[in-house]
Amino acid sequence: MFTNRPAMRREFTPTEPTGTTTPEGLGEQENLYYLRDAVQRRLLSEFDGEVNLENPNQLRQMIEVYFNQLLAEENLLYTRANRERLLEWVVADIVGYGPLEPLLNNNEITEIMVNGHEKVYVERFGTVEKTKVRFESDAHLRRIIDRIVAPIGRRVDEASPMVDARLPSGYRVNATIPPLSLEGPLLTIRKFATIPFTAQDLIANGTLNAPLVSFLQACAQARINMVISGGTGSGKTTLLNLVSTFIPDDERVVTIEDIAELKLNQDHVIRLEKRPPNIEGKGEVTIRQLVVNALRMRPDRIIVGEARSGEALDMLQAMNTGHSGSMTTIHSNSPRDSLRRIETMVLMAGVELPLRAIREQIASSIELVVHLSRMRDGTRKVVQVSEVQGMEGDTIVMQDLFIFDQTGYKNGRVVGKHISTGLRPSFVERFAVNNISLPDNIFDTSDNKN
Repeated sequence: MFTNRPAMRREFTPTEPTGTTTPEGLGEQENLYYLRDAVQRRLLSEFDGEVNLENPNQLRQMIEVYFNQLLAEENLLYTRANRERLLEWVVADIVGYGPLEPLLNNNEITEIMVNGHEKVYVERFGTVEKTKVRFESDAHLRRIIDRIVAPIGRRVDEASPMVDARLPSGYRVNATIPPLSLEGPLLTIRKFATIPFTAQDLIANGTLNAPLVSFLQACAQARINMVISGGTGSGKTTLLNLVSTFIPDDERVVTIEDIAELKLNQDHVIRLEKRPPNIEGKGEVTIRQLVVNALRMRPDRIIVGEARSGEALDMLQAMNTGHSGSMTTIHSNSPRDSLRRIETMVLMAGVELPLRAIREQIASSIELVVHLSRMRDGTRKVVQVSEVQGMEGDTIVMQDLFIFDQTGYKNGRVVGKHISTGLRPSFVERFAVNNISLPDNIFDTSDNKN
């Protein structure tokens, strides 16, 4: 069937055939695309109809059979190692995620950013770098995007040119295509650790130190209402995952998320996820509706993965109506900005309240703001831990309990340490009431000089 091989197919733009674009040492990329297309045509034309094409093992076996037949007919010889690598490349491009497959399998990579078919960036150890990965064309990239979102019941087309979804692996996916995008199809995949970071991991990474871990653990056990704030990719969800591990096992916890990312280890956890509208634009269930519904589910605590809109008002009310110890995350530049953003989001709820009433609600609901930042060297650090003390006039009063004191930047690394400001939170008595002990010197500034 393939003995009369056509001339080299010039519709493909050759790119560097090394790295993760194509298996190194396997020849020109056009030859590889020819092999892939030939195997795919045979797969579509010759399967017996009894094989379940949705079964990955059966489908891989079929591809391998046709692949071996094709190499024999074409009299193409490869070493055993290169033959296996070529087969993996063909399988990935036909039924997997194509050029993205090795990036998804690389545990060092935490984010993949595709800016059109010719530019693929990754984040590795907090630093963004360009890769040699390329797609054959925008159409090739679109096929991979469709392959990613189709199994989860989503679609990307001109009628719905944006999609935000979660893969079965837990990775978060965002895709945007023309006409909204002027750079061709755009794809962003955020990978999350399969095993959540422990306190020891974050201490080793310099995200926080041991006294801060002890303090946050005490706050979680004493049911302190907490907001974790920071910019995009600053580690808010990672820290929320850690703090949630300190919640006692005998409490009923309801988590509400836009895209499910939290991984709580407690036994009594109910996970809720927002539902986007269907193809007809109907059936949407918002975060706010889920928060209201969660209040009827007899929760001890409510954890909102991220407050973005009017659900902030319902979250504040939950914190004030017997669901103390609730938590959420907020995008912001500082703890003070977090409270301003919450004010704005409450106004988005459509309830006409005076600004002072909103601030009083915030001041009586939120007790602690933990702010993270992604530093110049790519590391994530808790840079401020601030207590919300109450109102003075029309102003919400806050005080810093812990800060990250950056002393310099040396050899490409941020130099500094977490220190206490010497101030004690007003809720410190709740630790003693709940029989929660803290190191005696945790708020002592004398250790900051060591």
